[in-house]
Amino acid sequence: MPFLYAFIFSISFVLLTLCLFLFFFLFACLSSITAFFIIHKITRLALNPPHCKFLPISVCWADRTRCSAGFIKSPLSQMKLFNDSAELHCEVIGYPIPEVQWWFVEGEEPNETFTQLFDGARDERVQINATYIAHATSTIHLTSLAFDDSGTYECRASNDPDRNELKKTPKIKWIRSQANIIVIETPNIITEPVEVNNQTSATLRCNLTESSLASKGSHWMHNGKLIETSKSSDSSLFTELHLEKITYSSSGKYECVFLTEPEVKQTIEVKTLPHVAAYKHSEHGNEKDKGVMVCVSHGYPLPTDWTWFKEGIDGPITNGTSDKYEIKSTPNKTTLTINDLSIEQDIGDYTCAGTNELGTATDRIHLRVRSRLAALWPFLGIVAEVIILVTIIFIYEKRRKPDEINDDDDSGSAPLKSNSNANHKDKNVRQRNSN
Repeated sequence: MPFLYAFIFSISFVLLTLCLFLFFFLFACLSSITAFFIIHKITRLALNPPHCKFLPISVCWADRTRCSAGFIKSPLSQMKLFNDSAELHCEVIGYPIPEVQWWFVEGEEPNETFTQLFDGARDERVQINATYIAHATSTIHLTSLAFDDSGTYECRASNDPDRNELKKTPKIKWIRSQANIIVIETPNIITEPVEVNNQTSATLRCNLTESSLASKGSHWMHNGKLIETSKSSDSSLFTELHLEKITYSSSGKYECVFLTEPEVKQTIEVKTLPHVAAYKHSEHGNEKDKGVMVCVSHGYPLPTDWTWFKEGIDGPITNGTSDKYEIKSTPNKTTLTINDLSIEQDIGDYTCAGTNELGTATDRIHLRVRSRLAALWPFLGIVAEVIILVTIIFIYEKRRKPDEINDDDDSGSAPLKSNSNANHKDKNVRQRNSN
């Protein structure tokens, strides 16, 4: 029996070994066949490169094989309003990196004409930006659109070495992608009121008239920011916005926007008096140094003129008054610098005034001028306090009564006397015990 078990175990081990060998042999064969087909496919693509959209750009760059140009992003047609702006964009891949050009197509086949567009064309209204890094990208910007700008715009690309040769026929033609720009008349929007001047409240209204454009809704913008509460999905061509309290912070440009294709909008200006505020209402400086005072303004419209005054001086302070004063102003800020500060002349109240088309607003700043020795006074005060305290302690010690001093001396010697008597008593006790 043991011999039979050993024989069966040996046969099983041999069969298992043969199965494992056959498995690994078949796996190796399949891997070799798969690798062969992959290498064969890549070799065919390298020797006969198809259009780039079928061959990854990474293969072109890695193997440095020629790859014809192909669009990965084409320009899209647009409808724009008169005097608006438009932008077309296209992206192309290939190896070498293709050159991209923009052309304008006029007329219809077979009488159409092609005009190449360059940066700065059409009286500087055309701007072209292009990059050639991993692939070619190009964007054309058209500003201040006119009706003559309506037409077909063509993005062309090619990486053929002879693409710009006039005497040779290029081996690879330019590839093209077209988009249309249609410029239409701006619809009429009637606003009420046309402008709001220095009011405490107002209701703004817009009515889109004489337009065949369908609206999907409307909203209002304040200084370029969306007013969330004004959103509407109503297809009505009328919208209004109520301003309950108008302050300098709520003034500015309000735009009613109708969600048509393209969007149409109109502006209503809400104007208030300028809001002038001193950066600091109390300023201080040291004698012989510079003093700087600043006023800022908020609201719409901002001041067009700034003026400084000093209490007790007739007339405004200007840059030409003397070398002592220097004024720098922008629409939202003014700065007055006083050189060589003087305690006698420059201490006082200064007023800044900002003026716009609706009126003038002012604010006041008080200027303090400190002596150069001002920082020394606290130190001198501390020194004086220390001197006075030391003097008081010294006088007190000198005027103490002599009796208080003697009492202190007696109290210090008494314990010594009592200790000596105690020692004598102890000695007598010991002598009696010895007898």
